[in-house]
Amino acid sequence: MEIYEQLSSLDFAVVGLYLIILLAIGLGVSLKIKNTKNDNLFLASNSLKWPSIGFTMWGTNVGPSMLIASASIGYTTGIVAGNFAWYAFLFIFLLAVVFAPRYLGAKVQTLPEFMGKRFGASTQNILAWYTIVTILISWLSLTLFAGGILIQQILNIPMWIAIVLLLGISAFFAMAGGLKAIAFTNVFQMILLIVVSIILTVIAFKEVGSLSLIQERIPSDYWNLFRSSDDADYPWVAIVLGYPVMGVWFWCTDQSMVQSVLGAKNIKQGQLGANFTGWLKILDVPLFIIPGILCFILFPDLNNPDEAYMTMVTQLLPSGLKGLVMAVLIAALISTIDSALNALSTVFTMDIYVKKYKPEANHKQVISIGRVVTVLGALLAVFITLAINSIKGLNLFDVFQSVLGFIAPPMAVVFLFGVLWSGTTRRAADAILIFGTALSLGVGILFLWVFPKEVYTFWPHFLLLSFYLFIVLAIGIIVLSLLDSRRSDTLNTLLPVEKVPMRSKAKVLWGALFVVMISLYIIFNGH
Repeated sequence: MEIYEQLSSLDFAVVGLYLIILLAIGLGVSLKIKNTKNDNLFLASNSLKWPSIGFTMWGTNVGPSMLIASASIGYTTGIVAGNFAWYAFLFIFLLAVVFAPRYLGAKVQTLPEFMGKRFGASTQNILAWYTIVTILISWLSLTLFAGGILIQQILNIPMWIAIVLLLGISAFFAMAGGLKAIAFTNVFQMILLIVVSIILTVIAFKEVGSLSLIQERIPSDYWNLFRSSDDADYPWVAIVLGYPVMGVWFWCTDQSMVQSVLGAKNIKQGQLGANFTGWLKILDVPLFIIPGILCFILFPDLNNPDEAYMTMVTQLLPSGLKGLVMAVLIAALISTIDSALNALSTVFTMDIYVKKYKPEANHKQVISIGRVVTVLGALLAVFITLAINSIKGLNLFDVFQSVLGFIAPPMAVVFLFGVLWSGTTRRAADAILIFGTALSLGVGILFLWVFPKEVYTFWPHFLLLSFYLFIVLAIGIIVLSLLDSRRSDTLNTLLPVEKVPMRSKAKVLWGALFVVMISLYIIFNGH
């Protein structure tokens, strides 16, 4: 029986009521702040403390799309996908001790601005375009793709209609103040998702019966974080070498992830907030991946593993609660899509249109160009999402990670060398951002669409491809910097560092996190 057939009239009524309430809240909020200017709230006036930073980073990372994808990969391969959650602590630590002190020391609002101070206006401009591309692909299109799958499963409609419907709802909410409402209730929605995931896990565990029965009914390697080097899905070599490229980009250089650290009250709060994020990442496996493993035991004959989470919801939860879960998922997806569209519009309008083409633009012109860019971004996202939907041979989680794996290398190289090596030159950085991005995305297009690995088996694992691209671009930036005839003319000096020793409390917490993570890797291997 299809998922949409498992939903009752009560479930659809709950979805409708939930969205109507959010819309009403949004209208009320928008009326209250109608005449309020919010021009300088990007970094919350540098007032964020460690709990806000940790919850914001974690919430941005583990939205509904990743929840659905994590259950899918748990269903097909077990706990190995936990590496994308637990291995991340190393790169969150790198953010805390290497990147955050430099970002805060430079007193910047955006990462393109940081690199603009390091290398100059041309690098800032290129990075602004790079940010637009990554927002379009990683935050907007991938979220639309996961949301399209969700709407498709609920309403039993084609993917393209689901995508357009989701975008239409998002635009409606934005125009009516719904974005403000959803942003206002985001923390509540995340907490509700966590509670529901706990309920799902507990109910599913009771359905299975016992831990020994779980051990008997799943493949033995489902509890291994590291698999053999010849494993077809996730060989340990690919994870150890390939994930760091993605980890550096995602946790240390992506504007959406780093933004809350940029808004920290001080470096102490930034480092504690990053540490809190590392602890929260431990929850990803029990809350999002293990339900997929339990689904494999309870419903082993699913035609599409991407339906694992929704199957658990529809089969194990009572009517009404099913609808509430779906309402929260849809509302959170709408929030992410609206935020991505707004971020896209803001970066283009402020960092490109105003800064480069029309610095004298008045408020009305800025608003107008922002709306045009929002519409164009939405249309572009539809086509990119449909292209992602055409990828064959990968499940939802692998689609997410492979796409991100081809975006990551240029940014990871430029930021690592730009921050750590004073000899890196502007020309070298610009060349890697332009030609390195073209190379990485070109290889990604070949891998995912032109010569898909499902048909052409000569490809290495996508994580290894990401690693190879990183190595090529790293060699490139070194060679280009050393050969640059104008090295003395470039801003080849490192930016100021917020030189505040890490407090004892932070050292203890980071040390404890290292011990816990190493212990988890020891426990979940060798089964």
